[in-house]
Amino acid sequence: MQKFIVRVESEEKRFLDKMDGECYALNAALGEEYCREFVEKAAAESRIVLFYGESAVKTARRFGADGVILDLGAEDVKEKVQALWKELGKGCVVGLFTRNRRHESMIVSEAEPDFVVFKVWKDGFESVKELTDWYNDFFLIQSAAWIMESGVDLATLKTDFVITAEAGE
Repeated sequence: MQKFIVRVESEEKRFLDKMDGECYALNAALGEEYCREFVEKAAAESRIVLFYGESAVKTARRFGADGVILDLGAEDVKEKVQALWKELGKGCVVGLFTRNRRHESMIVSEAEPDFVVFKVWKDGFESVKELTDWYNDFFLIQSAAWIMESGVDLATLKTDFVITAEAGE
């Protein structure tokens, strides 16, 4: 059964009022006060917070988040991840985006992130499903589906995590 990571894309009070999810992916471009309050509340409720976006590393370090979800490309990924762990600490959670191609997903996996993230749209869904099926059959690194639009058949994906704007979407 897949676990959900709730993607927080805007400063919505409902997330601060009630944290139903176990893990949240918070946009690093959100306001400083919202990010601070979100991370503090999540920590008090034993929830996991991962930042994504352009300033994810800086924001995660500033607020003491659990980790990041990043797009580091496919070149020198292992070195980049080593530098990241040095900056954020070995215990931080690292999710890495990959292009929806086998070769790049293998290269990204060699850096040993906590999970590899595949973007999923309705258009081209079958090819992404085939890729994630293949990936999960051959790799021990966990995988996540970053849902780009509603209407994607989540139940048929073999990923360990689903990252979506609504838990259980």
